[in-house]
Amino acid sequence: MPATLPRFPNMPRGVTVPTLLGSLPRGINPPSLPRGVTLPSLPSLPSLPRFPSMPRGVTMSLPRAVAMPTVSQAPRRLLQDCCSVFDHQTAGGLCGCCWALRPRYKRLVDNIFPEDPEDGLVKANMEKLTFFALSAPEKLDRIAAYLLERLTRDLNRHRYGYVCIAMEALEQLLLACHCQSINLLVESFLSTLRLLLEADKPHLHILATNSFVKFANIEEDTPSYHRSYDFFVSRFSEMCHSEHDDPGTQNKIRVSGIRGLQGVVRKTVDNELQVNIWEPRHMEQIVPALLVNLEQHTPNDSGSPAEQTEVCFRELLGRAAYGHINNAIRPVLMHLDSHSLWEGRGFAVRCFQIIMYSIQSQHSHLVIQQLLGHLDANSRSPASVRAGIVEVLSEAAVIEATGSVGPTVLEVFNTLLRQLRQSVDYQLTGYYDNAGKHKTTSSKEETLQDAVIRTIGSFANTLPVYQRSEVMLFIMGKIPVPGIYPALGSPNAGFEGSRMIQVMLLKSLLQVSERYESSNLLTALPSSFLEPLLSFTLMEDPEIRLLVLSILTSLIDRRHNAARLSGATASAAFDVSSLELKEDRSSRQDILFVRKHAQRLYRHVFLACKEESSSHSHYQQLFILLAVLSVELANEEVMVDLIRLVLALQELASSNQEPLTPLNRCGVHAVCAAALGVMSQLGPPSPVQQHVAQVIERRRKDAPHLLPENIFCDSHSLPDGELKVDQEFLFVQWKICEGLTASSYSSQCERFNTPYTPQLTDEDRLAKRKSVGDVVSLQMEMDPQSPETPQKPQTEQITFETLKNAIEDRGFVEEEERRKRLEVVERFQTAPFEEIAAHCGSRASLLQSKLDQVFDLIIRPPPSPSGQSPPRSTPLYEMKFPDLCVY
Repeated sequence: MPATLPRFPNMPRGVTVPTLLGSLPRGINPPSLPRGVTLPSLPSLPSLPRFPSMPRGVTMSLPRAVAMPTVSQAPRRLLQDCCSVFDHQTAGGLCGCCWALRPRYKRLVDNIFPEDPEDGLVKANMEKLTFFALSAPEKLDRIAAYLLERLTRDLNRHRYGYVCIAMEALEQLLLACHCQSINLLVESFLSTLRLLLEADKPHLHILATNSFVKFANIEEDTPSYHRSYDFFVSRFSEMCHSEHDDPGTQNKIRVSGIRGLQGVVRKTVDNELQVNIWEPRHMEQIVPALLVNLEQHTPNDSGSPAEQTEVCFRELLGRAAYGHINNAIRPVLMHLDSHSLWEGRGFAVRCFQIIMYSIQSQHSHLVIQQLLGHLDANSRSPASVRAGIVEVLSEAAVIEATGSVGPTVLEVFNTLLRQLRQSVDYQLTGYYDNAGKHKTTSSKEETLQDAVIRTIGSFANTLPVYQRSEVMLFIMGKIPVPGIYPALGSPNAGFEGSRMIQVMLLKSLLQVSERYESSNLLTALPSSFLEPLLSFTLMEDPEIRLLVLSILTSLIDRRHNAARLSGATASAAFDVSSLELKEDRSSRQDILFVRKHAQRLYRHVFLACKEESSSHSHYQQLFILLAVLSVELANEEVMVDLIRLVLALQELASSNQEPLTPLNRCGVHAVCAAALGVMSQLGPPSPVQQHVAQVIERRRKDAPHLLPENIFCDSHSLPDGELKVDQEFLFVQWKICEGLTASSYSSQCERFNTPYTPQLTDEDRLAKRKSVGDVVSLQMEMDPQSPETPQKPQTEQITFETLKNAIEDRGFVEEEERRKRLEVVERFQTAPFEEIAAHCGSRASLLQSKLDQVFDLIIRPPPSPSGQSPPRSTPLYEMKFPDLCVY
């Protein structure tokens, strides 16, 4: 009789070892058989075991889907064990055959899955699993691996309900675990997300994205250096470009992709030890994916991809450090180029508004520099593209506060001025490339030029006052000034090109000066800026003269009265109570400005009124300039000088010696009436104001063509034939002088005895040219004599007496010298200033002539041995060098 086999402990009732051996794989020995007993010596095993307590008629089968509503709990549990053998385990040992012998973490994981996936996660069992994971954190990696195994199997069998349950279990474990042990779960969790994102089901993509966002919001104390998010960046970016047939599904996928990218940024941007999300290879995927959805923005569409994109884009840029700005902005520029989005001004401007508002303020100048560099790179692009970039620059400068230009202030304006020069060249040639293949039109280039000029003003407005002064000097240095070589302009531009450049740069200067605010006129109008600016008032081009007058007015007008005056020039009887008048006395700086520059300014105003090409706009601007001067520099001396200037202008318009048209004469008379109407209300006594009002009233009745109401407008009517002005329509000098007597102006009344006569200087003669093109063509005024021309030899001998007589003539007696001294003293005491200045100038000329005689005798060459005198060379002091000569 064979020996009885030992019974294994903890076996189900009625089950012996031989019964179970039939289910073991061939070649596997039980672990606790007696020594020397092998499997062949065992008796034959029963064919099938009989399970106790099974209802009659119910047989056991092992399909995947088991439905036993009437079975009891014990057989049901046993059936589940058998199913688990086939579903979850490979036959690797005896412990895998029985559910009760499986590891506890697997049993806890299996318990969270319900029979029907629609029932959802078994919360009670999930709490047990969570407690076990927190109690034994070293098992977390095994739990995660087992969950991944189950999810992979369910995903392959399209059991998506169980997939969702597995993902929910992983999420709860992630949220419950402490930061120190979370790394044990992350790798399996990320592998699970990769499986879901690689599937072709949109709802799985959305499920994976939501799980990743929850994971991204978890703060970790210790980063894992071996993690890689490259796959997620690529996959989420691809989801942002989804083209699903169903619009609703497409929007959901795109929103999920955007939220996924936002999660990647949150997870990586604050930790430099992990993957660097700011690398170009990542930014070139993230930024275009966001811009594609941002472009589809529609108002009042909450929850759309565009709205979510803007939130993500702002968060991305807000986290950008100094060294990451360029990597974030470069893909934006490339996207706008590749999709031709610079034209139309809408999307590009909105995109950079988001950028400028989102980044840190101290980094804004980096965006400006990127745009300027991109503008230079597109210098041979169509005018619409360049205009779009310039518009974006203008908006970016408006958004940014002081300091947006950054350390290279003048480089910004130099780039914009260079674009103006290129645009003028393209407009003249008709092509925006050197090869002459791509045509452009004047209207497109003018649109670009206007955009550049506005951008220059926008940038200047962000600068402090002292830098605006430097910018104005910088722009003035670029303008082709008469007498100076044109620093800006193409050699092939010619006369028209130089004129266009002058106009463009003066418009730019006007943009800067309109918002320039300075309490010191010496600072606003230094000599290095005022002198070249005034030289343009004598140009024949009327547009240039009008721009110069506007610039002067905007710089002098510190109380912003020009706008009030321009709206009130329809009437000569203007009420100055609407102006903001100066309440205090003139400052020391203003007095110095008057003493240094006032006469030069008056002279150019006088000469500007003599220009025949002036229109009603010029005369209106001249009146505004005179009115602003009287308000800003209001004192007795300045007021008397301005009244003398106005009376001289009236004499100019009444004289027949000047070749002025009827419009010019009426315009000058209108300027005089309007200017005196304002000046008479700013301090002079009432008799002066009454006289001015009487003359204006007579003109209104009988000579309306002499008033600003008729001249300072587009449609003006002039009398036929030769213009004749009666004396009753003119302002009388002696009446004004008499009205100023017995007032604070009495000490200045004597100056009315000397009429205002501006002296024409060499600067004015030189500036009286059409443009800088005439200056360029100026030839050197040298008259060397031909060596073939015979010359009379110089035979006069140089002696001491000759030099003495050339310098000073001693033929006068002492009485004559004393008489001359008395005349000089009397002249300086009684003569007007202009006469004294003319006398001193004549004496200087006399001294110069005598010095010329002396120098001519001194530098005479010695006689030649042959008897012939060598050809006389022009002395250096007699050479007249042109103004273009470098000195």
